[in-house]
Amino acid sequence: MTDNEENRFSARAARYASVGARVGGVAAQMAGARLTGRSLGDAANAAALTVALGSLKGPLMKVAQFMATIPEALPAEWAEKLQQLQSNAPPMGAAFVKRRMQAELGPDWAARFASFDLQPAHAASLGQVHKATAHDGSRLACKLQYPNMRSVVEADLKQLDVLFALRRRFDGAVDTREMAAEIGARVREELDYTREARHAALYADILGEGDVRVPRVRTDLSTERLLTLEWLDGEPLLSFVSAEQEERNTIARAMFRAWWHPFVRLGIIHGDPHLGNYTVFRDADGKPAGINLLDYGCIRIFPPSFVKGVIDLYVGLRDGDEDLVARAYEIWGFRNLKPELVEILNIWARFIYGPLLDDRERAIAEGVSPGQYGREQAFKVHRGLKERGPVTIPREFVFMDRAAIGLGGAFLHLDARMNFCRMFNEALGDGFDVAEMAARQREALERAGLPVLP
Repeated sequence: MTDNEENRFSARAARYASVGARVGGVAAQMAGARLTGRSLGDAANAAALTVALGSLKGPLMKVAQFMATIPEALPAEWAEKLQQLQSNAPPMGAAFVKRRMQAELGPDWAARFASFDLQPAHAASLGQVHKATAHDGSRLACKLQYPNMRSVVEADLKQLDVLFALRRRFDGAVDTREMAAEIGARVREELDYTREARHAALYADILGEGDVRVPRVRTDLSTERLLTLEWLDGEPLLSFVSAEQEERNTIARAMFRAWWHPFVRLGIIHGDPHLGNYTVFRDADGKPAGINLLDYGCIRIFPPSFVKGVIDLYVGLRDGDEDLVARAYEIWGFRNLKPELVEILNIWARFIYGPLLDDRERAIAEGVSPGQYGREQAFKVHRGLKERGPVTIPREFVFMDRAAIGLGGAFLHLDARMNFCRMFNEALGDGFDVAEMAARQREALERAGLPVLP
């Protein structure tokens, strides 16, 4: 075993001890509460879990926030508490940054930049971003991964299994094992900055210019753990919540295109709907013109057959075709659904598809706060599944659903009022053909240097 391997093993063992003690303590508390008749999702258990995870930094808290935005992944009380967690980690100091940069770009790393700010512009769960300037004068964003993150991620994902096992033990209405597998796969992908660079190139190819800007990648200044991108000037999304209605609609239309256009054309979604992953740029007159789409670590690529299922469900709900709706759920990966289970799932589907089926200008939802978007419907679905289930949630559902909820929440923040039905059908175009999408997807993935789906 090399020194580096020993370091990785030591880091993993230390993380197991730190995280395992906290999660194990919460598990024991919840087991005791269960004996006294309290539910898994009551306020005391939710508070204990939040305190335990809030004292940690790194991937597990990122995963906890992921789960908080996936309806049915957690009890509602857990989700509400976990959404309040902040993911900012203590930044690496200047001396540490220098050592990390040398490890990625070599001893002459500083000479490869005209300037490099050793103080991070942003620190998050897996790494931190530094501003820099290239020798040609272009401004750069350098995302530098924290050390030992692979070991830390593996340790944290083991504890994720503990949390999901708790859910299954005390509440079997929803089988979350596929959820856990999907979250683990996506978090591991986020550690590969070479893959993220290819994702950014893929989105630049798909969306081009216009109202969605994608930062260009500097491959000469990037590695598997260092990603250097063009710095895109923009303002926080939430700074526009009091702007004129049409300005807010302009921003929302760009977000809609950034999400739905890649999906219905190529089966690809941006799976991290965090508001910090969007900034707004202005035109020459100072008006909001569109969004900068940031962070390409969490991209989900679906087989064209799954996209057909999504569109078939839309058509089935629109036309009242119950057989098509049931087949669509089967394409999604749901198994052995009885008619009463289909109707329970339709509570959720009608909520998500509702704006896309309503041919008029409207808000994404009425009388709902962004943080509660989808919670009432998720509660109704869960209650129905407890009576009629259980149901295993398929992997493909997880980030599709999470991204849709995040996008809807952003529209609520902006109070956007648009004809979502018309925009969706414009994105869909003349119809959907699985073979044509498969060909387009294969060509796009090959151009970006990404693996083609089997």
